[in-house]
Amino acid sequence: MSGGVDSAVAAARAVDAGHDVVGVHLALSRAGGTLRTGSRGCCTIEDALDARRAADLLGIPFYVWDFSERFRDDVIDDFVSEYRAGRTPNPCMRCNEKIKFAALLERALELGFDAVCTGHYATLVDGPHGRELHRASDEAKDQSYVLGVLTEDQLAHTYFPLGTTPSKAVVRAEAAERGLTVAQKPDSHDICFIPDGDTRGWLAERVGAEQGEVVDRDGAVVGRHEGAHAFTVGQRRGLQLGVPAADGKPRFVLEVRPVSNTVVVGPKEALATAEIAGERHSWAGRAPDGGAFDCHVQIRAHADPVPARATVADGTVTVIPEAPFDGVAPGQTAVLYDGTRVIGQFTIARTVSAVPQNA
Repeated sequence: MSGGVDSAVAAARAVDAGHDVVGVHLALSRAGGTLRTGSRGCCTIEDALDARRAADLLGIPFYVWDFSERFRDDVIDDFVSEYRAGRTPNPCMRCNEKIKFAALLERALELGFDAVCTGHYATLVDGPHGRELHRASDEAKDQSYVLGVLTEDQLAHTYFPLGTTPSKAVVRAEAAERGLTVAQKPDSHDICFIPDGDTRGWLAERVGAEQGEVVDRDGAVVGRHEGAHAFTVGQRRGLQLGVPAADGKPRFVLEVRPVSNTVVVGPKEALATAEIAGERHSWAGRAPDGGAFDCHVQIRAHADPVPARATVADGTVTVIPEAPFDGVAPGQTAVLYDGTRVIGQFTIARTVSAVPQNA
């Protein structure tokens, strides 16, 4: 129970369904004085109190479990190391993978519980080959992308009561009818452990800010920066280039090279990506049959899925889309779908531009 409306209503529906429910709030920060600011941040003191009030109203036991050390090691430290390596990580994916459906589920099963129930918007279907993860009924709220890291064993012990709810408005109305004080509480945005939203400043304190060069695709210096960690592929703002492009068009970040502390920029057309690949993968159920298969691929939480051909060979997943992806960064997660069903996911380690450098 995060302290938000979704998890509160999910808990209420679990109670209504006759389950023996225990509410658990995760303490993920050692900063005991952390406070919430509007829609920024989560897992704060206010969130814990909101979760407790909801549990009291539902008449269920409530506990706070301290996972702050594991959260630091598996999510925060991973986030920093990925940026230090010039990659763009997704901390929500790591949190779901390492905390909510690993550490939390492991402890729950050890204590004799059957499943972890959350307020995520996704659906579970018992298919011919076991439990399947599918998109939610409400496409606007669908969170199957950030759940793509779940494995077959984890799905067998997972419960998503909100998956078939037609809209978030329905959830808020239900919360109000139940007397839950979080009915109109704002949704959390941004990265939970950077509640002020200043990712660049937060990273500068941990990675260090060292000036470096901004170069074009031919290696010519066109500007300087205050730290390569502050840039990600596809970025346009904040480049402060001293040399305009020959055609006068805006330039975008095409690559971040942490070893040389260099940022590579170029035309928007060069962001088109013809191929992606990665080795860090998992399957949300049975692994695909054969070495190659058709699918749809989503590379961001709110991106449109793209038809593609995926190949699995020697531990590497390679995806070639029918139409090029736009602005893919190493470190992002690619989630593969068969219709509404999640096949699996991998962390993008390599990209191939659809536009040759001399084009």
